[in-house]
Amino acid sequence: MKYIVILCLFVVSFSCKEEPKKQEASTKSVLIDRLAYQANKTPVISVHRGGKSIENYPENCLETLKYINDSIPAVYEIDIAKTKDNVLVLMHDNSLGRTSTGEGDITNYTYQELLQYNLEDDFGNETTFKIPLFKDVLIWAKENNVILTIDIKKSVSVDQVVALVKETGAENISIIITYDMKQASAAYKAAPELLLSVSARNDKELDWLLHSEIPTENMIAFTGTRLSPEAFYKKLHDLGITCMLGTLGNLDKQAQAKGDHLYKKWVDLGVDVIATDRPFSAAASLNIKK
Repeated sequence: MKYIVILCLFVVSFSCKEEPKKQEASTKSVLIDRLAYQANKTPVISVHRGGKSIENYPENCLETLKYINDSIPAVYEIDIAKTKDNVLVLMHDNSLGRTSTGEGDITNYTYQELLQYNLEDDFGNETTFKIPLFKDVLIWAKENNVILTIDIKKSVSVDQVVALVKETGAENISIIITYDMKQASAAYKAAPELLLSVSARNDKELDWLLHSEIPTENMIAFTGTRLSPEAFYKKLHDLGITCMLGTLGNLDKQAQAKGDHLYKKWVDLGVDVIATDRPFSAAASLNIKK
Protein backbone atom coordinates (compact mmCIF):
# COMPACT_ATOMS: atom_id res chain seq x y z
CA MET A 1 0.00 0.00 0.00
CA LYS A 2 2.88 2.35 0.87
CA TYR A 3 4.47 1.88 -2.57
CA ILE A 4 1.14 2.46 -4.35
CA VAL A 5 0.70 5.82 -2.54
CA ILE A 6 4.26 6.88 -3.46
CA LEU A 7 3.68 5.90 -7.09
CA CYS A 8 0.44 7.91 -7.23
CA LEU A 9 2.16 10.96 -5.77
CA PHE A 10 4.94 10.65 -8.37
CA VAL A 11 2.45 10.48 -11.24
CA VAL A 12 0.49 13.48 -9.94
CA SER A 13 3.71 15.49 -9.46
CA PHE A 14 4.90 14.65 -12.99
CA SER A 15 1.54 15.61 -14.48
CA CYS A 16 1.54 18.97 -12.70
CA LYS A 17 4.99 19.77 -14.08
CA GLU A 18 3.95 18.90 -17.63
CA GLU A 19 0.73 20.94 -17.64
CA PRO A 20 2.32 24.43 -17.80
CA LYS A 21 4.33 23.33 -20.84
CA LYS A 22 1.14 22.38 -22.67
CA GLN A 23 -0.44 25.70 -21.76
CA GLU A 24 2.63 27.64 -22.90
CA ALA A 25 2.75 25.83 -26.24
CA SER A 26 -0.92 26.55 -26.90
CA THR A 27 -0.37 30.33 -26.57
CA LYS A 28 2.30 30.55 -29.29
CA SER A 29 1.43 33.19 -31.87
CA VAL A 30 0.21 31.72 -35.14
CA LEU A 31 2.63 34.09 -36.91
CA ILE A 32 5.56 31.95 -35.77
CA ASP A 33 4.45 29.22 -38.16
CA ARG A 34 2.68 31.44 -40.69
CA LEU A 35 5.73 33.64 -41.37
CA ALA A 36 8.40 30.94 -41.11
CA TYR A 37 10.52 30.67 -44.23
CA GLN A 38 9.14 28.57 -47.06
CA ALA A 39 10.62 28.36 -50.53
CA ASN A 40 8.58 29.92 -53.36
CA LYS A 41 6.26 31.67 -50.92
CA THR A 42 4.50 34.85 -52.05
CA PRO A 43 6.59 37.85 -50.93
CA VAL A 44 5.18 40.20 -48.30
CA ILE A 45 4.93 44.00 -48.44
CA SER A 46 5.64 45.79 -45.15
CA VAL A 47 4.34 49.37 -45.15
CA HIS A 48 6.83 51.71 -43.45
CA ARG A 49 5.26 53.94 -40.74
CA GLY A 50 1.85 52.66 -41.76
CA GLY A 51 2.04 54.53 -45.08
CA LYS A 52 4.17 57.49 -46.17
CA SER A 53 4.04 60.02 -49.00
CA ILE A 54 0.36 59.39 -49.76
CA GLU A 55 -1.54 62.60 -50.38
CA ASN A 56 -4.22 63.25 -47.73
CA TYR A 57 -3.20 60.14 -45.79
CA PRO A 58 -0.69 60.76 -42.95
CA GLU A 59 1.79 58.24 -41.57
CA ASN A 60 0.93 56.32 -38.39
CA CYS A 61 -2.76 56.97 -38.97
CA LEU A 62 -5.53 54.39 -38.68
CA GLU A 63 -7.38 55.81 -41.69
CA THR A 64 -4.23 55.36 -43.78
CA LEU A 65 -3.92 51.72 -42.76
CA LYS A 66 -7.54 51.19 -43.77
CA TYR A 67 -7.01 52.98 -47.10
CA ILE A 68 -4.00 50.86 -48.08
CA ASN A 69 -5.56 47.66 -46.78
CA ASP A 70 -8.54 48.19 -49.09
CA SER A 71 -6.19 47.91 -52.09
CA ILE A 72 -3.34 45.51 -51.32
CA PRO A 73 -2.50 42.79 -48.78
CA ALA A 74 0.31 44.04 -46.54
CA VAL A 75 1.69 44.18 -43.03
CA TYR A 76 2.09 47.56 -41.34
CA GLU A 77 5.06 48.90 -39.42
CA ILE A 78 3.80 51.35 -36.80
CA ASP A 79 5.55 53.47 -34.17
CA ILE A 80 4.40 53.54 -30.55
CA ALA A 81 4.83 56.61 -28.34
CA LYS A 82 3.48 57.55 -24.91
CA THR A 83 1.54 60.60 -23.78
CA LYS A 84 1.91 62.58 -20.56
CA ASP A 85 -0.86 60.49 -18.97
CA ASN A 86 0.77 57.18 -19.98
CA VAL A 87 -1.49 56.42 -22.95
CA LEU A 88 0.04 54.58 -25.92
CA VAL A 89 -0.52 56.20 -29.32
CA LEU A 90 0.92 56.03 -32.84
CA MET A 91 3.62 58.65 -33.49
CA HIS A 92 7.13 58.39 -34.94
CA ASP A 93 8.72 61.65 -33.75
CA ASN A 94 9.08 62.92 -30.22
CA SER A 95 7.69 66.23 -31.46
CA LEU A 96 4.23 66.81 -32.93
CA GLY A 97 5.34 69.45 -35.44
CA ARG A 98 6.20 67.39 -38.52
CA THR A 99 3.09 65.19 -38.70
CA SER A 100 0.34 67.21 -36.99
CA THR A 101 -0.96 70.71 -36.40
CA GLY A 102 0.46 70.60 -32.87
CA GLU A 103 3.84 71.72 -31.55
CA GLY A 104 6.15 70.50 -28.82
CA ASP A 105 6.88 67.04 -27.45
CA ILE A 106 4.13 64.45 -27.27
CA THR A 107 5.09 63.70 -23.66
CA ASN A 108 3.91 67.19 -22.68
CA TYR A 109 0.31 66.39 -23.61
CA THR A 110 -2.39 64.13 -22.25
CA TYR A 111 -4.25 62.09 -24.83
CA GLN A 112 -7.35 64.28 -24.50
CA GLU A 113 -5.22 67.36 -25.13
CA LEU A 114 -3.83 65.77 -28.31
CA LEU A 115 -7.34 65.49 -29.75
CA GLN A 116 -7.37 69.24 -30.44
CA TYR A 117 -4.81 68.65 -33.22
CA ASN A 118 -5.17 67.07 -36.66
CA LEU A 119 -2.68 64.89 -38.50
CA GLU A 120 -0.94 66.21 -41.61
CA ASP A 121 0.30 64.23 -44.62
CA ASP A 122 3.90 64.32 -45.87
CA PHE A 123 3.05 67.26 -48.12
CA GLY A 124 1.80 69.49 -45.29
CA ASN A 125 -1.89 68.98 -46.01
CA GLU A 126 -4.03 69.06 -42.88
CA THR A 127 -6.55 66.24 -42.54
CA THR A 128 -9.41 65.64 -40.12
CA PHE A 129 -7.67 62.52 -38.77
CA LYS A 130 -6.51 62.33 -35.16
CA ILE A 131 -3.48 60.70 -33.52
CA PRO A 132 -4.76 57.14 -33.02
CA LEU A 133 -4.76 55.09 -29.87
CA PHE A 134 -2.53 52.03 -30.16
CA LYS A 135 -5.36 50.04 -28.58
CA ASP A 136 -7.79 51.04 -31.35
CA VAL A 137 -5.27 50.03 -34.02
CA LEU A 138 -4.73 46.65 -32.35
CA ILE A 139 -8.48 46.03 -32.22
CA TRP A 140 -8.94 46.99 -35.90
CA ALA A 141 -6.01 44.81 -36.97
CA LYS A 142 -7.27 41.85 -34.99
CA GLU A 143 -10.81 42.20 -36.42
CA ASN A 144 -9.43 42.39 -39.98
CA ASN A 145 -6.58 39.86 -39.59
CA VAL A 146 -3.98 42.52 -40.44
CA ILE A 147 -0.42 42.00 -39.20
CA LEU A 148 1.34 44.82 -37.34
CA THR A 149 5.08 45.16 -36.80
CA ILE A 150 5.43 47.30 -33.70
CA ASP A 151 8.32 49.75 -33.31
CA ILE A 152 8.59 50.81 -29.67
CA LYS A 153 10.01 54.26 -28.96
CA LYS A 154 12.56 54.82 -26.19
CA SER A 155 10.04 56.43 -23.84
CA VAL A 156 7.86 53.29 -23.94
CA SER A 157 8.56 50.01 -22.17
CA VAL A 158 8.19 46.74 -24.06
CA ASP A 159 6.23 45.38 -21.09
CA GLN A 160 3.57 48.08 -21.50
CA VAL A 161 3.22 47.32 -25.20
CA VAL A 162 3.04 43.57 -24.64
CA ALA A 163 0.45 44.06 -21.89
CA LEU A 164 -1.83 45.93 -24.31
CA VAL A 165 -1.29 43.32 -27.03
CA LYS A 166 -2.40 40.65 -24.57
CA GLU A 167 -5.27 42.75 -23.20
CA THR A 168 -6.73 43.08 -26.70
CA GLY A 169 -6.00 39.46 -27.61
CA ALA A 170 -3.84 40.62 -30.51
CA GLU A 171 -0.96 38.16 -30.13
CA ASN A 172 -1.71 36.52 -33.48
CA ILE A 173 -1.32 39.75 -35.47
CA SER A 174 1.56 41.39 -33.57
CA ILE A 175 5.32 41.35 -34.25
CA ILE A 176 7.67 43.23 -31.90
CA ILE A 177 10.54 45.11 -33.58
CA THR A 178 13.97 45.07 -31.95
CA TYR A 179 17.26 46.65 -33.08
CA ASP A 180 19.95 44.99 -30.96
CA MET A 181 20.52 41.98 -28.72
CA LYS A 182 19.57 43.87 -25.54
CA GLN A 183 16.18 44.82 -27.00
CA ALA A 184 15.65 41.38 -28.52
CA SER A 185 16.37 39.62 -25.22
CA ALA A 186 14.07 41.98 -23.30
CA ALA A 187 11.26 41.46 -25.82
CA TYR A 188 11.64 37.68 -25.77
CA LYS A 189 11.61 37.69 -21.96
CA ALA A 190 8.45 39.82 -21.95
CA ALA A 191 6.67 37.79 -24.62
CA PRO A 192 8.26 34.44 -25.55
CA GLU A 193 5.09 33.55 -27.46
CA LEU A 194 5.42 36.42 -29.96
CA LEU A 195 7.32 36.71 -33.23
CA LEU A 196 10.20 39.21 -33.14
CA SER A 197 11.80 41.29 -35.87
CA VAL A 198 15.51 41.06 -35.06
CA SER A 199 18.48 42.88 -36.57
CA ALA A 200 20.60 40.47 -38.62
CA ARG A 201 22.51 42.65 -41.06
CA ASN A 202 25.66 40.55 -41.12
CA ASP A 203 27.25 37.34 -39.85
CA LYS A 204 28.31 38.97 -36.56
CA GLU A 205 24.76 39.98 -35.63
CA LEU A 206 23.40 36.62 -36.76
CA ASP A 207 25.98 34.83 -34.59
CA TRP A 208 24.85 36.87 -31.56
CA LEU A 209 21.26 35.83 -32.20
CA LEU A 210 22.13 32.17 -32.68
CA HIS A 211 23.94 32.14 -29.32
CA SER A 212 21.08 33.88 -27.51
CA GLU A 213 18.14 32.35 -25.66
CA ILE A 214 15.78 33.29 -28.51
CA PRO A 215 14.67 30.33 -30.68
CA THR A 216 15.15 30.88 -34.41
CA GLU A 217 11.45 30.17 -34.92
CA ASN A 218 10.70 33.41 -33.04
CA MET A 219 12.76 35.47 -35.50
CA ILE A 220 12.20 37.44 -38.66
CA ALA A 221 15.58 38.81 -39.75
CA PHE A 222 15.71 42.49 -40.67
CA THR A 223 18.79 42.50 -42.91
CA GLY A 224 19.08 46.28 -43.11
CA THR A 225 18.52 48.89 -45.81
CA ARG A 226 21.31 47.66 -48.07
CA LEU A 227 21.40 44.48 -50.10
CA SER A 228 23.20 41.53 -48.55
CA PRO A 229 25.03 38.80 -50.49
CA GLU A 230 22.76 36.05 -51.81
CA ALA A 231 24.67 33.56 -49.64
CA PHE A 232 23.64 35.44 -46.50
CA TYR A 233 19.93 35.20 -47.36
CA LYS A 234 20.43 31.49 -48.05
CA LYS A 235 22.10 31.03 -44.65
CA LEU A 236 19.07 32.58 -42.94
CA HIS A 237 16.70 30.46 -45.04
CA ASP A 238 18.59 27.30 -44.11
CA LEU A 239 17.87 28.22 -40.48
CA GLY A 240 14.17 28.62 -41.32
CA ILE A 241 14.33 32.39 -40.85
CA THR A 242 12.40 34.78 -43.10
CA CYS A 243 14.41 37.72 -44.49
CA MET A 244 13.20 41.34 -44.52
CA LEU A 245 14.91 44.05 -46.57
CA GLY A 246 14.31 47.74 -45.89
CA THR A 247 14.00 49.27 -49.35
CA LEU A 248 12.75 52.47 -47.70
CA GLY A 249 15.20 55.21 -48.63
CA ASN A 250 17.87 54.56 -51.25
CA LEU A 251 16.57 51.29 -52.68
CA ASP A 252 13.05 52.71 -53.13
CA LYS A 253 14.64 55.67 -54.92
CA GLN A 254 16.57 53.27 -57.16
CA ALA A 255 13.38 51.44 -58.06
CA GLN A 256 11.60 54.72 -58.76
CA ALA A 257 14.43 55.92 -61.01
CA LYS A 258 15.43 52.69 -62.76
CA GLY A 259 12.18 50.71 -62.72
CA ASP A 260 9.99 48.81 -60.29
CA HIS A 261 11.23 45.51 -61.74
CA LEU A 262 14.04 45.86 -59.16
CA TYR A 263 11.65 44.68 -56.41
CA LYS A 264 11.32 41.36 -58.25
CA LYS A 265 15.09 41.19 -58.65
CA TRP A 266 15.58 41.62 -54.90
CA VAL A 267 13.00 38.96 -54.11
CA ASP A 268 14.77 36.57 -56.50
CA LEU A 269 17.99 37.28 -54.59
CA GLY A 270 16.39 35.90 -51.41
CA VAL A 271 14.33 38.68 -49.84
CA ASP A 272 10.97 37.53 -48.42
CA VAL A 273 9.60 40.81 -47.00
CA ILE A 274 9.98 44.22 -48.66
CA ALA A 275 9.74 47.05 -46.10
CA THR A 276 8.94 50.05 -48.26
CA ASP A 277 7.67 53.61 -48.56
CA ARG A 278 6.20 52.63 -51.98
CA PRO A 279 3.77 49.83 -51.13
CA PHE A 280 1.51 50.25 -54.18
CA SER A 281 4.44 50.22 -56.63
CA ALA A 282 6.14 47.29 -54.94
CA ALA A 283 2.91 45.29 -54.83
CA ALA A 284 2.21 45.95 -58.51
CA SER A 285 5.73 44.91 -59.48
CA LEU A 286 5.42 41.67 -57.50
CA ASN A 287 1.84 41.05 -58.69
CA ILE A 288 0.52 41.02 -55.12
CA LYS A 289 -3.23 41.57 -55.16
CA LYS A 290 -6.19 41.37 -52.83
